Parts: sequence; C-alpha cells; structure tokens
Amino acid sequence: MLDPVVNDVNHDATLDAGVSEGVRLTGAKNGGAMTRIPNRQLAALLAEARWGNDQLARAVNRTGRDAGLELTYDHSAVSHWLKGVKPRQAVRPVIAEAFARRLGRPVTSQEAGFGKAPAGARPNDRLGGLADLVRDDMDPSRRTMLAAGLYSAAMLVPGYTELAQRLDGAQQEVRAGRTVRIGESEVETVRAMTDRIAGILDELGGGHARPMSAAFLANTVMPWLSADGSPATKKSMLAAASDLVYLTGWMAMYERAHGLGQQYFTEALQLAQDGQDHVTYCRTLRGMSLQAANLGYGPRALEYADAAAECAPAAGPRLTAFLRGQQAHGAALVQDQRLAFTRLRQTEAALSKADGRNDAVGGYDWAAYHFHVSSVLYALGDLPGSIQAMRQSNKVRPANERQGRLHANGVLAARQWELGHIEAATVTWGEFLDDYTTLSTSRGDEHFDKLRASLAGQAGNRQVRRLGERVREVARKKAAV
Repeated sequence: MLDPVVNDVNHDATLDAGVSEGVRLTGAKNGGAMTRIPNRQLAALLAEARWGNDQLARAVNRTGRDAGLELTYDHSAVSHWLKGVKPRQAVRPVIAEAFARRLGRPVTSQEAGFGKAPAGARPNDRLGGLADLVRDDMDPSRRTMLAAGLYSAAMLVPGYTELAQRLDGAQQEVRAGRTVRIGESEVETVRAMTDRIAGILDELGGGHARPMSAAFLANTVMPWLSADGSPATKKSMLAAASDLVYLTGWMAMYERAHGLGQQYFTEALQLAQDGQDHVTYCRTLRGMSLQAANLGYGPRALEYADAAAECAPAAGPRLTAFLRGQQAHGAALVQDQRLAFTRLRQTEAALSKADGRNDAVGGYDWAAYHFHVSSVLYALGDLPGSIQAMRQSNKVRPANERQGRLHANGVLAARQWELGHIEAATVTWGEFLDDYTTLSTSRGDEHFDKLRASLAGQAGNRQVRRLGERVREVARKKAAV
C-alpha cells in the first residue's frame, strides 16, 4: 500500500488549479505558483483536543481501523494538513470522528477545514436514507463496505418530540394513480415477521437473520411505508417498521458492524417518532446505550440510558426494569457505585411486578437482570461477584435463547479464566462451543478468537489440551462452511 501522506499530497497537487478548497493561485506575481492557505480550523481543533501532530496521527490510524482502513499516518502528514493539503476524501470523516471521540461532541469535515461532505450521498426525503440502507445491506457485494462504517462516539442524544400530527401532508394525501393500499393485515404481517426473525436470530444467529431482515424491509416494508392507508393504519405501520429496523440494528451491533448498527438505530428512532411509538423509541435508545457500553464509551452509555428513561411513557414494570437495568450498567461504567446499586434495586423491584408475557424483541426477564448485575459488578471491579451473577443468569435463561446463552457463556468463561479458575472455564467454554458450532454470529467469533488466544498460555493442563483439540476441530469445520 502506498504511503497515505504521499497519496494525499499527490492527490491534492493534481487537482485543477483553483478548484481545491484551501488552495489559491497567486498568478503572474510569482509566475503562477500555488500558495496554500493554512488550515486554521484544524489547528484550532488540535488546540482544543490538546493534541500534538503525532497524537492526532495515531488517533486517526486507530479510528481508521474501525472503518476497515489501514492507515499509517505520522506527524508529517498532519503538518501537510495544517499547511492546507487536503487528505483523501475517504479519510476526512475519519479525522473528524477522531476529534469527536476526543472532544465528546460531533465534529464535521467542514469544521476540520476540509470542506463539506459530498452532497447527494443519500436522498433528502424522509424514507430515502432507510431505503438506500436496506438495499445496500441485502446486497452481498455492498454488505462488507457497510459493516466497515464508522461508529460515531459523539452523536447527540436524540430527544423525543411529541407531535399530535406527525404524519406530514405528503404521507396523508392520496396520490393519483396509486393502487397499493395497506390495512391492519399488512401491519400484522410486519409484526409477525419481526417475531419470526427474532426467533431465527436466537436459533441460527445474526449472520443468517440480518440479511433476511434487510431483504424483507427492502422488498415489502418500504413499499408499504409509502402506500396509501388510513392515518391510523399508517401510524401503526410506522411503529411496526421501527421495531423491525431496531431489531436489524441490534443484529448489526452484535455482528460488530457498529457504524451500520448505529445507522439502523437512528432510522428506527425516526420511524418510532413518526409513528408516535414511545416504547420502540425508548428501546432503541437503550440499544444505543448498550452499544456504547460494549465499545467502552461509559459516559455516552449512561447518557443514552438516561435519555431512554426520561422519554419513556407511563411505563409498565417490565419496560421500567428494561430501562433501569441499562442505567445501572451505565452508572457502573462511570464508577458511580451508589447510583448503580440504586438502579439495580429499582430494576429488581420493577421486574418482580411484571406479568409473565415477555416480548420477542426488546424483552426483559430475570436472565437479563442477572446479566446486568454481572455487568455492573464487573465494571466496579468485583470479578468473583460478576461470575456468580452470570451463573445465575444462565441458570434462569430460557432454553431456546441460544444466541444469548452463547454470548453469556463466552463472557463467563473469559472471566473465569481471568480469575484463574481454569478448569471451570474449560467446562464453560465447552458449553459455548456446543452452541457456536451451529450459529453464524460475529459476536461468537469474537469469543472464539479470545478462547484460542487464552489456550496458548495453558497448554500443560490436560483439560485445556482436550479443549484445544476441540477448538481446532471447530475451527476446521467453520473454515469449511
């Protein structure tokens, strides 16, 4: 791969004279030489971030890896940018995101002195962005690129806007010549498919369920969202669609396509707002909190969790528990022990009042509660307590939740190994492999990679050797699929 600094300089130097922003021609006064305008906006961001050139270069390289870019910038590249040389188009949002993660607020390419992002990447109509997203996600040739999209750590927390007449005139009017009209049966079809896809997620993993979800959204749901129908039916369709889009984002998050998951979550928020669906709006914010927590952004995780709780309607006990549990985890991530334990007590009290019905999407039960307890204790440094709570989570988890069991066993085994309980960990890893062999899941792959790395340091243990033999067998089978 060519040195990115050389690429940037060469790219800029070959632009038509006077076309590139940050470049001016001085004309006949100095024989037509080009004089660059120093990038003072970038310099101001560097000062705000308290970074030197080396630190920015390293941050951009790290952020680039999240987007699938192998960048090798150093201090000299930043010097070129400060002098007015523009980085490649694909790198500009990476630089902006590196600053956003440092500063804890959104930063755009324009604010960094690189000009506006290319226009026309997405249609401006309300559903155009979602339509493009699902079409790309159902296309195998585009899916890899989508999965490498950047997660924005500084995205503003959305607020729920209460609107009595949210459906605009373009949605409500009956367009001439249109023959498609939706009713409650179409709404029920979307809800039924959402439940089915959630079941496939548990049974086979997100690698199989998400493409199915994207295809159904693109081929069936998108036309229905633009179809005629009564205002009440159209509002119900928006709400049902938001639930499925939220689930699709959840699957993308668990497949480690965090930028894509965040895009789906953002679209789900908009649909939920349009459909006046408070519950899915809150669920989605809670999902965004979990995503931020998984990526290590504790303050952002707490902010999303609090936003979800604040915009909740008069919630029933199960939804209250669902939201309070995530608030507890967020509080633990910022080391607020008192608040974390208070939220856990509220979670337990609310869940104890819930009825027996649990939703297929965004549900919350005692297994989820004990998982939250384990997460809180681990974040606060209580490793043995977190292991005990995770065991309890597994004990009460429904047998059909294979995806959840696989993830919980991966987490539990890693913590047992961390504590030095190697024999207990090998047993748990064995249970993990029982599910992993038949599930297509990137989150499972992540645990499997951690398992293989752990085995190298304990080769002398008999149980570990046996586990290693099974791991090699599973790896061969996975590679052959």
